[in-house]
Amino acid sequence: MSALSVDAFSVAGDPAGGSAVAGGSAVAGGPAALDARSISAWFGNRKVLDRVSLRMPARTVTALIGPSGCGKSTFLRILNRMHESVPSAKLAGEVLLHGADIYEPGHRITQTRKRIGMVFQKPNPFPAMSIADNVTAGLKLTGMKVSRSDKADLIERCLTRGGLWDEVKDRLHTPGSALSGGQQQRLCIARSLAVEPEVLLMDEPCSALDPTSTYRIEQTIAELAPDVTIVIVTHNMQQAARVSQQCAFFLAAQGTPGVIVEAGWTEQIFSDPVDQRTADYVNGRFG
Repeated sequence: MSALSVDAFSVAGDPAGGSAVAGGSAVAGGPAALDARSISAWFGNRKVLDRVSLRMPARTVTALIGPSGCGKSTFLRILNRMHESVPSAKLAGEVLLHGADIYEPGHRITQTRKRIGMVFQKPNPFPAMSIADNVTAGLKLTGMKVSRSDKADLIERCLTRGGLWDEVKDRLHTPGSALSGGQQQRLCIARSLAVEPEVLLMDEPCSALDPTSTYRIEQTIAELAPDVTIVIVTHNMQQAARVSQQCAFFLAAQGTPGVIVEAGWTEQIFSDPVDQRTADYVNGRFG
C-alpha cells in the first residue's frame, strides 16, 4: 500500500457518538480545532513533508508518532509559524484555526503564537528570572496587561494548572533555573498558559525526564485537555496510548519526504490499524 496523507476524521467515527467529518468547527470562544490541509514543507531544495492533512479536534489530545526524521517536529512547528523562522524554509498548504488560515497576509505572528503556544523538548525557563517572573514573561511579548493585584492570582492559577504550585509556592522569587528538569518543564507549561492559548503544542516534552516527572506532566496534560487543544510529538508509544485520544503516524521512506500513513482515534491505531506499517511501528517492530 502506498503512503497517503489521511484526514484523521475520515478514519474512524467520533467515539462520543457525534458526526466525525472534516471541516467541523470548534465551539466559538472555546478551544479551537486546528485543521492542516495539504501541508508540504522544504528546507532549501529538500522536501521534508508531502501533502500532509490532519484535523486536530478541540478538547482532544492528538499524538504525532513515527521514527526520527519523518517530519513530526517540522509539522508541529508549522502549526504556530515557527517553520518560517528558518531562512531556507518554504511551505505550501493551509493551517486553519477557527476556520481562518494563520498564514494569510495580515495575521500577525505574535498573535498566532499567543493563541497557539509551544513547549519544547528541552525546558527553557529564563535563567535570570524568578519562578514568578517566568510565568508572566509572555504577557509583555504579547501585549497583555495584568494589574498588580491580579498578577498574583494569575501566577498561582497557571502554576496550579501546570502541576507545580504546591512545590514552589514558598519560593516564587527564586530563579526558575534552580528547579529540577521536570519542574522546569512544568514551569514552561505554566508560562505558556499565562497568555491563555487555545492550542498547546508539545515537542517531546518528557524525553529527557525521569519517570516521576513524566508522570506528573502526563497528569497535567490530562487536566488541561478539557480546556486546551493539545498536539504532542512523542517517541514513547506507551505515552501516546496513555495521553492521547487521536494519533497520527508519520513515516518517511529513505530519500522521500514525510507523510501521514494513518491517523485516527488512538484506540484504533493501537488495536486495529488499517496499515501494516502502523501495526509494525506501534508494536516495536521498527523505528
